[in-house]
Amino acid sequence: MSRIGKKPVVIPRGVTVQVAPGSVAVKGQKGELVLPLRPEVAVSVAGDQVHVKSVDDERASRALQGTTRALLANMVEGVTKGYERKLEITGVGYEASLEGGTLLLKLGFNKPVRFAVPPTVTIDVTSPTALSVKGVDLQQVGMVAAAIRKLRKPEPYKGKGIKYSGEIVKRKAGKAFASGGA
Repeated sequence: MSRIGKKPVVIPRGVTVQVAPGSVAVKGQKGELVLPLRPEVAVSVAGDQVHVKSVDDERASRALQGTTRALLANMVEGVTKGYERKLEITGVGYEASLEGGTLLLKLGFNKPVRFAVPPTVTIDVTSPTALSVKGVDLQQVGMVAAAIRKLRKPEPYKGKGIKYSGEIVKRKAGKAFASGGA
């Protein structure tokens, strides 16, 4: 049996959860999220808790029960607190700036890279070498941060590129100087 799926999701004050046929809507002070439901799980609201149950005792249904419960918990946290992913830019001349709804990144290419910011997230450039991706949906925040990081991944020799805040880049030793020999 799914142990995570059995735990109820506690609904904090100011958050409403509405169960409709085939979907669950979570609304809070930061926004609203909708989760389409699979037919293998059933969601019910009782007081200030959301319960997720599998329809049958199949292995896939129990797995979907735990997944659905985790997604609902992430949605509740997203509409109350929100999510944030910080990125750091390392390299001489590497920097970021915002121009309207476009993130402008100078990453050592011959032209600046333009990244269109989706409307579901906001990007704050705290300094030319640091930016943060904020939003209500954990999956969207992670995907946008990963897409920005993918534009110039940190390389292992000098560590230049875009990395997550707190990420450790394993460094490699460069070429050893050949001494002597013919």
